Amino acid sequence: VRLVESGGGLVSPGGSLRLSCEASGFGLRHYAVGWFRQAPGKEREGVACLSSGDNSTYYSESVKGRFSISRDNAKKTVYLQMNSLKAEDPALYLCEAKGGPPFCGATMNWRPHVGDFWGQGTQVTVSS
Repeated sequence: VRLVESGGGLVSPGGSLRLSCEASGFGLRHYAVGWFRQAPGKEREGVACLSSGDNSTYYSESVKGRFSISRDNAKKTVYLQMNSLKAEDPALYLCEAKGGPPFCGATMNWRPHVGDFWGQGTQVTVSS
């Protein structure tokens, strides 16, 4: 049972990347899935979430209008399309399959749940 992120790398300002969060060993379609980022010296920030069922979404103000989250249930994968990348976007990006009710909620300040699954992250660097 695990989540594996991929798709990170080095991109110029204004460029795009698509991150993937692939599940194995469990049904990702039944979970709300969130993308978080962790930059050195900063708190972990929830940037995007996709609920199960109604596919409602949440985006932080810092990425709204630039990032888009989607899922492919057949591939057990959730994607984060990141466009117009900025100097403040570099971080380790991690995905979480949220235990408990499969909805994003009004924020991504989720309490830890025994049913949570986390990946190891993929690094995003923005530099000219």
